[in-house]
Amino acid sequence: MLKSSYSHNRIEAGCDEAGRGCLAGPVFAAAVILPKGFTHEVLNDSKKLSVRQRNELRLLIESEAIAWAVASVDPDEIDRINILNASFLAMHKAIRQLSLTPELLLIDGNRFHPYLDIPHHCIVKGDEKYLSIAAASILAKTYRDGHMENLHKEFPCYDWKNNKGYPCKKHREALFQFGISQHHRKSYNLFGQLHLDFN
Repeated sequence: MLKSSYSHNRIEAGCDEAGRGCLAGPVFAAAVILPKGFTHEVLNDSKKLSVRQRNELRLLIESEAIAWAVASVDPDEIDRINILNASFLAMHKAIRQLSLTPELLLIDGNRFHPYLDIPHHCIVKGDEKYLSIAAASILAKTYRDGHMENLHKEFPCYDWKNNKGYPCKKHREALFQFGISQHHRKSYNLFGQLHLDFN
């Protein structure tokens, strides 16, 4: 079971992002403040959970959290400031939207741009260690997946409902066939190394 908190007496917000490695779509981030002593046997890194588990846990998190927020940064901004800075910006936007100001930020990963004067701890694989970060990973992932499924309706050729914008073979092939959309990140290596045979 993941740890319920990092400190004993501070209001903690776990923060994580989703979609850094995608070729298309925004990067999403979430911030979650869970009650002190909160426990859950299933809650974990979103990548270790099934779609059904993530969707069920999303409802639980939204119901049980003291405060939560989700934010995103679009592809144009990603291209302008780079994906790392865009990820930090998305986290900052999510933290800003919280209905309660945290006293400590738990950040998944090893880097972060400080937010105002709130102290933070960067925790590598934090979504596998702390419940609040895992909760943030689930919200960021589920909200982003839902966004990409909606974009798929407008651009079905890229199969975003299945690949969510990640650089799988079918997505790469569609780029060669149909070109790029306004939702693609132009600063990325969109076409990569792929042998194609459309004969």
